Amino acid sequence: MTASQRTPSAAIDPAKLDRLAEVAIKVGLGLQPGQDLLLTAPSSALPLVRRLAVHAYKAGAGLVTPILSDEEVTLARYRFGYNESFDRAANWLYEGMAKAFSANTARLAVVGDNPMLLSGEDPTKVARASKANSVAYQPALEKIVNFDVNWNIIAYPSASWAKQVFPDDPLETAVAKLADAIFAASRVDQDGAVAAWEKHNAVLRERTQWLNGQRFHALHYTGPGTDLTIGLADGHEWEGGASVAKNGITCNANIPTEEVFTTPHCRRVSGHVVSSKPLSYQGTLIDNIQVRFEEGRIVDAKASCGEEVLKKVLDTDEGARRLGEVALVPHSSPISKSGLLFFNTLFDENAASHIALGQCYSKCFIDGDKLTPQQIAAQGGNQSLIHIDWMIGSDQTDIDGVRTDGSRVPVFRKGEWA
Repeated sequence: MTASQRTPSAAIDPAKLDRLAEVAIKVGLGLQPGQDLLLTAPSSALPLVRRLAVHAYKAGAGLVTPILSDEEVTLARYRFGYNESFDRAANWLYEGMAKAFSANTARLAVVGDNPMLLSGEDPTKVARASKANSVAYQPALEKIVNFDVNWNIIAYPSASWAKQVFPDDPLETAVAKLADAIFAASRVDQDGAVAAWEKHNAVLRERTQWLNGQRFHALHYTGPGTDLTIGLADGHEWEGGASVAKNGITCNANIPTEEVFTTPHCRRVSGHVVSSKPLSYQGTLIDNIQVRFEEGRIVDAKASCGEEVLKKVLDTDEGARRLGEVALVPHSSPISKSGLLFFNTLFDENAASHIALGQCYSKCFIDGDKLTPQQIAAQGGNQSLIHIDWMIGSDQTDIDGVRTDGSRVPVFRKGEWA
């Protein structure tokens, strides 16, 4: 085992780690007595997985089933696996996950792998494996994006990830810094974390209620390199913070979260926009993304770094060139103030307003739980194998809400709520 594979446990505050596990179960999932839990995590996150199991069973969980991944096992595939295998995925596993979600099993994902793990591997194999995985995962993913069950994502400060974020620091220092950043962003750095989340959710709920009251037809973004109009889906609904899944359980899907978000109309986006922060995607850092939309579709795309990977992503399927989410995040968010690039969308998307290529969330429609996929598509919801968020907001971004009569309401000025 190399030094980069070991996560120095002494660098991670055990009390805060336990607090994170408690918040994930009580706030992130709202896990109910008798409810089963499916948990995925990197092997490096075992200390957190164990705490999650404790809090889940204390909350009355029926059965906690952990599925662990491992960086060295992943790399072994790319270095020694036979060529045809990169067009395959574990369909049986994802079919089982979909079956579990149909039986009201809660879903918890712990992220923490080295975000640049595959940077030295063949990008064609990475793209093939990713597409095969996306296709196989679709039956399970649909139940997540449609909020059939309560689900949540949290993070663990693994050593390999910490060295990406803090490359100049000794390993233990890097892990300690990443742990502190995760705990602060996740609001578990102090006592009373559950109450802190209740207060934060109330603020996000106030924002969504205001936006839903406005019934904007579109949002117009202006800033350096940006003049973009994003039409909003017919019957769209803004969400943020805690929400109720179709099984009736209130959950916070992402911890941390600073966003309020909704579904754009996938055929009513026009103009051009540039990214404000790099996108870390499967071992490639895609920087300075510049795209142009016509009638909802990206017709021109460039990047100063990672352009080849970006174009492969856009060619995944027809929906990959259209938007599935638009999210508002103030420039003064705690993650933005940290000044860190986490190389992980769970955190980086909460540093700036962002958009997402690909699949929409059916929950972001009025009575979305009653709409068929065909109705969602007719109202402007996008369908795709991918859902990739990238950041477009900064302290120079202005956003106007545009009503159907063309009148405008300031929403953001210089990156802050107007």
